Amino acid sequence: MVKHLAPFVAALLIAVLACQPAVENDPPNVILLMADDMGWAQTGYYGHPLLETPHLDAMAGAGLRMDRFYAGAPSCTPTRATVLTGRTNDRTGAFRVGDSINKQENTLAVAFRQAGYATAHFGKWHLNQVHPSGDNPLPRDDPHNPGELGFGYWLSHTNQFNLDPVFSQNGVPKQFEGDSSEVLVAEALRYISEQRENGKPVFAVIWYASPHRPFGAFPEDEEPFASLDDASKTHHAEIVAMDRSIGALREGLHELGIADNTLVWFTSDNGGLPDISYGPEHPGVRPDTTGHLRGFKKDFYEGGLRVPTIIEWPEGIAPRISSFPASTMDIFPTLIEVAGLDPESINDVHDGVSIAGVFEAEPARREEPIGFRASGGLAWLDNQVKLVRNYTAESPEAFELYNVIDDPEEQNDLIEQQPEVAARMRAELDAWNRSVDKSVTGADYPEGKVLPSGRDS
Repeated sequence: MVKHLAPFVAALLIAVLACQPAVENDPPNVILLMADDMGWAQTGYYGHPLLETPHLDAMAGAGLRMDRFYAGAPSCTPTRATVLTGRTNDRTGAFRVGDSINKQENTLAVAFRQAGYATAHFGKWHLNQVHPSGDNPLPRDDPHNPGELGFGYWLSHTNQFNLDPVFSQNGVPKQFEGDSSEVLVAEALRYISEQRENGKPVFAVIWYASPHRPFGAFPEDEEPFASLDDASKTHHAEIVAMDRSIGALREGLHELGIADNTLVWFTSDNGGLPDISYGPEHPGVRPDTTGHLRGFKKDFYEGGLRVPTIIEWPEGIAPRISSFPASTMDIFPTLIEVAGLDPESINDVHDGVSIAGVFEAEPARREEPIGFRASGGLAWLDNQVKLVRNYTAESPEAFELYNVIDDPEEQNDLIEQQPEVAARMRAELDAWNRSVDKSVTGADYPEGKVLPSGRDS
C-alpha cells in the first residue's frame, strides 16, 4: 500500500464501522479547518496554473465560497487567537508569532464544551510560547496547552511538522506514520466516530502545518511539479496532500451519516509566501501565491490578509459564491447563532459579528468595519474601502487608502483624492485602537490581567 494512503484507508474503515443514521434536529457538528501560509489564489477553483485541488473545488461547489474572507491578522499566532476568541489578537495577548494567548480569554472550545459538545484540537497550536528546540510536540505541563483552553482531547504540536509527525496526545508524545495532513484527518475521524457512538455532537479544530516551511512531502505528490525549484515543488505537493485529506474528511463524514448536519469551515491563517515559483513552463503568469492581490504574508495589503475560505453545511447552506467581507473574528459570533451556544460565552468586548445571515442571502453591505492590528501594521476595512498602514511603513502617519473592489491590486492610493473618507476612517480606527489598548491592560477581565506567573499586572 502507498504509505500516505494508510491513514486515509484506516479512517474510512473506522467510519464505516461506526456508521449510524443522523438524527434530525441534532445540534450541528462543527469542524474548523485551517491551512498554514496558503495564499488566496492557491486553489483549483481560482484557476491556479499548476495546482489541482479537486476536493476543495468540490467543497466550494457544494457550500458557501467566500471570496472576500480575511484572516484576523497577516501572521500565524495572532490569527489563531482571533478564531478562538472572536477578538482582534492584541486584545488576547497574542501580539505576534510565538506569543501565548491570555488564559483568561473566553474561548470557542469552552463555549462548545458548556453546550454539551465533545471538543478536540488536532495539529498546530502555536498559542503557547514556541520552545527553543522548535520541535517540541507540546508537553503536558505547558500552561497554555489546548486542554487548558477548553479542549477535552488534543493531538497537537507547538509549531511545525511534516511527514511522520510526533504529536502530543493530551500531553504524551506519540509517533505517527504518513503525511501529517492525512494523519490529522484520520485521527479526527477516529475521534468523531467514537463521540458519535456516545451520542455527543463534536466541535473539532484541525489546524494543518501545510504549506508552511520547512516543507516536506512524498515524492509522488511532488512529481507533477518537477519543473519547479525544490522549495516550490514541495510547497505545492503539501497542498496536494492537504486537499486529499479534505477529501478523506468529507467522505468519512458521509460514511458516518453525519455529513448533512456537519458544518466544515475551511480557511487559512494568513496570505501566501512571496517566493514560490510557477516555473518556466508558465511564462507571463505572476509567480504569486496571492494571485492579482498585492502583498503576501505579514503584509496588511489584500494579499497578506485575504485568504481562501469555504463553509460547507448541507442542511444549512445552499451552494453559492459570496463577496461579503468577513473575517476569522466572525467565526465565534457566527457559531453562537448556528450552534445555539450561550451568547454570554464570548467576551463582551469582541470584534466579530455573526455572518449566519450570509448563509442564506447576500447582505447589501457590512454594517461594522473590520479592524486589523499586529506587529506594527494597521488596517480598517469598511466594505469596499480600506485604510492601511503596512508594517513596513516608514512613519506612523503613513496611511494609504484603497478601493479594494475597483482596485484589488491596491495601486491607486486615494488618500489625497478622498480626504473626507480618509479622515472619517482614521477617526474610527483611532477609536478602535483606544479600545484595543484598553483591552491590553486587562480591562476586559473582571479580575484584571493576570500574568503567567499568577501575579496581577
